[in-house]
Amino acid sequence: MFWRGVEGDKQPGHPAFEPLMDEASGLGLAVCIHAANGNFGMHDLLPDDPGFWRFKMPGVTAFHNVLTTRLMQRFPSLRMGFVELSAQWVPYVLHDFVRRASKRGEAIDPATLMAANRLYVACQTDDDLPYVLRYAGEHNLVSGTDYGHADTSSELLALQRLRQRDDLPAAVIDQILDANARALYGL
Repeated sequence: MFWRGVEGDKQPGHPAFEPLMDEASGLGLAVCIHAANGNFGMHDLLPDDPGFWRFKMPGVTAFHNVLTTRLMQRFPSLRMGFVELSAQWVPYVLHDFVRRASKRGEAIDPATLMAANRLYVACQTDDDLPYVLRYAGEHNLVSGTDYGHADTSSELLALQRLRQRDDLPAAVIDQILDANARALYGL
């Protein structure tokens, strides 16, 4: 199911979206937050922004919102993907969430948070994947590219470039290119 980081004036964890999340969960569909923005006011706020704040940041914020609203606990079979955002931001957002939780007395291991919540993030070939994997875990990154679309996520040879990386074990690359996507999309 296609989703934007902000839909109108709501983020994905808002109770108004529970019937949609319930239906997606019941049908076994993954909800994928795309680099997009469904709020005209946010879109128009920074008219000179090249797309980072208007399109990328709503998706990053949605990831944090999914965790803080405990959306995935309310729908225990729901799977969510975050695509066309890169993966560099994952350590920051998980670290922030864990810090906030610790102030409330909750002890959370950031390395298991994505797996425990069935959250997947599409990486790009030039992401610092060894660093990102310390937080995301090897089962929660997928390959993502916007083939043929002229934006920062477009990379025609992404699959080959990931295979050519020498800073990751071949088994981890296989996970990113195959098994993780199968898990996200229920294939």
